[in-house]
Amino acid sequence: MEFSEEKLRKWLSKYKFRDLTIEELKSVYDLYPNIRFTMSTYTFKDGSQKDLLNFSGTLPVKYQGNSYNIPVCLWILDSHPFTPPICFLKPTANMGVSVGKHVDARGRIYLPYLQNWSHPRSTIIGLTKEMIVKFEEELPLYSLSSADAARQLELLSYIAKITEAEGENSIQSKANGKKGDGKCKKVTVIGAGDLGLACALAISAKDIADKVIVLDCSEGTAKGGTMDLEIFAVPKLEISRDFSASANSNLVVLTINSLGNAQSYLEVVQSNVELFRGVIPSIAHYSQNSVLLVASQPVEIMTYVSWKMSGFPRSRVIGIGCNLDSTRFQYIISNIMKAQTKDKENWIIGEQGENKVAAWSSSNSVREHQNEDLTDDNADHLLANRALEVLKGKGQRSWSVGLSVADLADSILNDKKKVHSISTMVKDCYNINGEVFLSMPCVLGMNGVVEMIKLSDEGSVAEKLQSGAASIHDLQQQLKL
Repeated sequence: MEFSEEKLRKWLSKYKFRDLTIEELKSVYDLYPNIRFTMSTYTFKDGSQKDLLNFSGTLPVKYQGNSYNIPVCLWILDSHPFTPPICFLKPTANMGVSVGKHVDARGRIYLPYLQNWSHPRSTIIGLTKEMIVKFEEELPLYSLSSADAARQLELLSYIAKITEAEGENSIQSKANGKKGDGKCKKVTVIGAGDLGLACALAISAKDIADKVIVLDCSEGTAKGGTMDLEIFAVPKLEISRDFSASANSNLVVLTINSLGNAQSYLEVVQSNVELFRGVIPSIAHYSQNSVLLVASQPVEIMTYVSWKMSGFPRSRVIGIGCNLDSTRFQYIISNIMKAQTKDKENWIIGEQGENKVAAWSSSNSVREHQNEDLTDDNADHLLANRALEVLKGKGQRSWSVGLSVADLADSILNDKKKVHSISTMVKDCYNINGEVFLSMPCVLGMNGVVEMIKLSDEGSVAEKLQSGAASIHDLQQQLKL
């Protein structure tokens, strides 16, 4: 596609700094001649819309010796170049988004370069170069494999089975919400987006709750997935817009995220804080003895926000943390690398995303690693590094996070005292002085965290945990709670 300055001038007729914008876009086109310019309508958080110029193309990224073309789309605001673009990944049908520090579940991109944008120092070309650097550290997209599709079909088959199995017993359970012992196991999922529905369906599929309430916080009438749930009447699952429907929940799962037009990472987090401000007090009022499980992003900070706003004890406010990564990590070691470890006490801990840390609990010892001659001292380290390499690039899709949340719900509702790597308060641990939530292996029961498990290599991981805690604490201090 040829660069047409005439067409751009017509499109940008209402832009405040049209000439500066066109001049910069010429430079971008010279560097990336395959980009395509279009004029489309962008919808902001408040529902307002504006016709904005956007361009899409691919960025060349090298990751682990391989070359990739990462598709992106940049929206140019009408105050450009004095305000930064709004940036998204643009995955194809066979790609999934890997949620991380710089990319959210919608594929929106957040970078320090955007947060510190200042004309004329900041440019689109400079922005794309930082994208390439960050994407080479952590690939933001993954290929949807046949194995991924198989797992998703497995979840759907579970849902089909429980729907078909609705009979006299389940009808009675739905009517009174109780089992024979008179105790109702009730879960409320806050948010009816893809993640919220995945959590609700996974919990229903495992049949661990007598009642699952999906609290739809969106504006307007029910649509999409929530409408389908009402149409197909999944047993024990109800959709509501009234907080009173959550009353007396044993577990409340928070999946909501603000989908606003914030320009910086701090603004995004603050937007989520405002969203939680309208939810947490009501939940705390109606379910005073519940466990709060936070799946919203960034999970460490939003778990802290939930704890502060609810007034609950720290043991009853947790985040999904690295539970999914830890489960995958253990599976990779045992089933892909064919290594045997005692009780699978190997964990991913710390901050969710690229700063996660591999660790081993105190009783863990490697007994066998294929046919290699490994010493006891370096076996754990070698296994962890190899497993982490396999783990890289496996993003957290909504349905996989939903299955992980159902796993945590099972441990809590059935008081299993099972160990999970979840976000918990780590103040006074590992010489961390701030009120920060990080993922650590913890025993979970009906009242949340029972105890934190001691790590055998706590000395070697302490510095990494302290670094992550300091970064999180610094951001928390800038929030308006």
